[in-house]
Amino acid sequence: MDNLEKKITEILERNRKVEADKAWETSLTRRLFIALLTYLCAWLWLILIRQPLAWLTAAVPVLGYLLSTLTLPPLKAWWLKRKQ
Repeated sequence: MDNLEKKITEILERNRKVEADKAWETSLTRRLFIALLTYLCAWLWLILIRQPLAWLTAAVPVLGYLLSTLTLPPLKAWWLKRKQ
């Protein structure tokens, strides 16, 4: 019985970790951090190649990323509904 309780505890702990990982993957914090890093990288590159309006041009990939993260969950829900 002791072994069974230990296994259940391990499974519950694993589930908590999986749920925390899933929460991080879908969090607004993660999305905004990735967007910020993307903007900074693009902006620095555009500055290095002397692109005019680098601050504005760097926003293009960020907007694409944010749009994709906003539209994918509804698209996934629609797809899953059709699949069932």
